[in-house]
Amino acid sequence: MTKLTLYQPATYQIKVPGALDTLWVDVASSLSLTIEESVDGQPITILTGLMDQAMLQGLLRRLYGLGLPLISVICIECIEKSIHTDVFQNIRQGGLK
Repeated sequence: MTKLTLYQPATYQIKVPGALDTLWVDVASSLSLTIEESVDGQPITILTGLMDQAMLQGLLRRLYGLGLPLISVICIECIEKSIHTDVFQNIRQGGLK
């Protein structure tokens, strides 16, 4: 697992109570939506996808706006993208080269 940063995407899994409609997830989004049943028989929506910190924050805000409490948010796998690393390292050093 690589070090988490603000600009490197990672695969996250977010669980919320209830059954979100599959139309809720954008078609262009990298998210998958699964509905499972909890031990007490209640539905749980599981959202899984590759996202950076900005997208994660936006998704969490959308869920908050729906009034859904979070069951869990887990970083499953951090993905290191050399292109992202190179671009942001250049920006920090004073501009793109």
